[in-house]
Amino acid sequence: MKAIVTGGAGFLGSRLARALLERGTLKDGEGRDQPISKLTLIDVTEPAGIADGRVSRITGDISDPAVLKSIVDRETGAIFHLAAIVSGMAEADFDLGMRINVDATRTLLELCREAGNRPRVVFTSSVAVFGGDLPPLLNDATPLNPQTSYGIEKAIGEFLVADYTRKGFLDGRSLRLPTITVRPGRPNAAASSFASGIIREPLNGEEGICPVGRDARIWVASPRTAIAALIKANELPSNALGNRRWINVPGISVTAGEMADALERVAGPDVARRIRWARDERIEKMVLGWPAAIDNERALQLGFEVDQNFDAIVRRYMKEDMVAPVGRGL
Repeated sequence: MKAIVTGGAGFLGSRLARALLERGTLKDGEGRDQPISKLTLIDVTEPAGIADGRVSRITGDISDPAVLKSIVDRETGAIFHLAAIVSGMAEADFDLGMRINVDATRTLLELCREAGNRPRVVFTSSVAVFGGDLPPLLNDATPLNPQTSYGIEKAIGEFLVADYTRKGFLDGRSLRLPTITVRPGRPNAAASSFASGIIREPLNGEEGICPVGRDARIWVASPRTAIAALIKANELPSNALGNRRWINVPGISVTAGEMADALERVAGPDVARRIRWARDERIEKMVLGWPAAIDNERALQLGFEVDQNFDAIVRRYMKEDMVAPVGRGL
């Protein structure tokens, strides 16, 4: 089987690629395990760091139909569509967000339709598809009401995946990812970037700026949970989802203050004091419009994993992703 990861140079994309190669197989449209004979990673920057003869690296803009057409064919059995313009950037540049998050997604689905072999497609959506006057706990009946361009673009992607599946062109499923933390590396343009920054930077001996108040509550999951969810989504039989082609990936609900408290418990007060609280009205407005908690019941029944608590997320980051750990608890 040929598998594709768009956004393959990104943090989740590259980590997913390594997990897929280690796994070695994926289920096809008939639910049969097939060896991964070729894994194509495509991104606007060159995917690097994976030495494996099964890997093909493509550098290009996925909004260019010719770029996608060069990699999607009848041998393609699984596609993980991670490439996207993140929340803050999509809000700042409307045309860029629409071109990558909507137009390129539609092009990708059309190419799957043309190939005619009904591949499995895992589309990464976001809890940003919710918004407005939200209940304290969302559930599977909560209507979509995105309040940002990014959330609207992801909702459009979900509906496209659902309709292409309904028409029998592909076997799609959309994952509404929580805020993923803790991400290694440097901050990006996502409004949720602080959720990693207030842990990662203090552990690196740097100041971590929190642009929301201590009481701001967000829905989060660890990178390990996100990768497990992506693979689990591909492996689910189509009839397990019925006509609800989306899944709210299990998360945990924490406030910014609770995240800081967890950092103090795990790494010590000197590390936690490196967090600087500096509210940014623009970012806080976006973050407060996202869900604070979602009922995990359906996803857990489908076999998805959930993190134990935020302390465990911090400990895992310190153990697995830090280059030079700082503080106690190791």
